[in-house]
Amino acid sequence: MQTSLILSIIADDKPGLVENLSNIISLHQGNWLESRMSQMAGKFAGIVRIEIPEQMVDQLVKQLENIKSNNCHIHFEVSNLPPIPQTMTYQVTLQLVGNDHPGIVKEISAALAQRHINVIDLETECSPAPMSSDMLFKAEATLQVPTNINKEKLAQDLESLANELIVEINMN
Repeated sequence: MQTSLILSIIADDKPGLVENLSNIISLHQGNWLESRMSQMAGKFAGIVRIEIPEQMVDQLVKQLENIKSNNCHIHFEVSNLPPIPQTMTYQVTLQLVGNDHPGIVKEISAALAQRHINVIDLETECSPAPMSSDMLFKAEATLQVPTNINKEKLAQDLESLANELIVEINMN
């Protein structure tokens, strides 16, 4: 029987981290299914979902414990939960751009949580505006929206919040 594991990794960024992790997973008959990884401020941050034979989990965990030294932090969770049925939700992509200021993510995420909307994927960045030195905050999120929420009404509600936050929001 296969066990699904979610691994999160934070380490000092250096070449070979992904190779080392993938070698360990492979040695334990694991299958690398999906991941999100990035370098941020000199650190490597990643999350990986793997499937591994149940009898290999303890050995994998021991080997992962061995690489936790050297400023590498790994956390793992067993996750055999079934996904939310797609017939009960639909997905939308939300894009946001505006002058950076504290509270943008807080306000948007609160509005989504109040409507029981799940954030499946979120990428954010700050970068200088093309014609000025102002910092722009950009976000792109994939959202899982319950089918009882009308997409047009959601867009109107988020546009109202965008006006308060002085940002632009697009949904598709």
